[in-house]
Amino acid sequence: MLFVVAVWSATFISAKILSTEIPPLLSAFLRFLIAGVFLSFFVRSKIKKIPSKHFFRLLLMGGTGILLYNFCFFYGFQYISASRGTLIVSLNPTVIGLIAYFFLKEKVSPIQWLGMGLSVIGICIIMINKDPNLLVTDENSWKGDLLLLGCVLSWATYSTISKPVVQEIGAIYTVFCAIVIGTILLGIGVIYAGYLTPFYIKNITLSGWLNLAFLGVVATALCYVLYYQVIHLIGSSKSATYIALVPVFGVLLAFLLLDEILSIPIIIGGALAITGVYLSNKAKKI
Repeated sequence: MLFVVAVWSATFISAKILSTEIPPLLSAFLRFLIAGVFLSFFVRSKIKKIPSKHFFRLLLMGGTGILLYNFCFFYGFQYISASRGTLIVSLNPTVIGLIAYFFLKEKVSPIQWLGMGLSVIGICIIMINKDPNLLVTDENSWKGDLLLLGCVLSWATYSTISKPVVQEIGAIYTVFCAIVIGTILLGIGVIYAGYLTPFYIKNITLSGWLNLAFLGVVATALCYVLYYQVIHLIGSSKSATYIALVPVFGVLLAFLLLDEILSIPIIIGGALAITGVYLSNKAKKI
């Protein structure tokens, strides 16, 4: 499980590197094209007829969890540091919990409320850690934060609407179907934007292809398979506790590999956000 956590933490580093080389929409399309091809080898024996009642839900999953999430993800890192983006995305469990409470009427324990509150406070500290003058002089100064918040909202939506599908056709096959649909939608966007041309493809460097392969093969296909196998072995509650380590690893990798500066507000806000994620996940075991 620590391998999965480390790899998922490194996705923020890869996204930051790719944001300077490849158009974001093309990066997202190539990532999931690679992931879909690789993941198909794992699901060949699991292919089954999908009930028609899930078609629209799968379309929404591909549109939110793959298309919208990765649009915000890759575009966001053009304006934001990897460490900052990692911590903002750590809001995922909080937003999923709030959606479950308000729309699905699921119970939320006091410890979960405390965890969600700490996460929100921590992310607010990180986001307001800006020079107020930037709000006037630089219209792009908040784009990265808002786009990464778009990641959080799109992933929370994906996670919420995917539950009935996962229960009926299984987690891995559900992910595969969502990736196929999302890749098709991304492909339409890439073609419309004019990025799927020899000019853009041939200008991708070896470093770019290696990062795309890492994101597609290792971080997406392989790690999803490993993640659900680990859930089967140790349970979802213990697995969720490990996921709280993703922002920790992400910030450390950004510091070590990208030489990003860790300001005091980012450290304080990050500590609060990570503590909140841990408490939210821990509460699920009680």
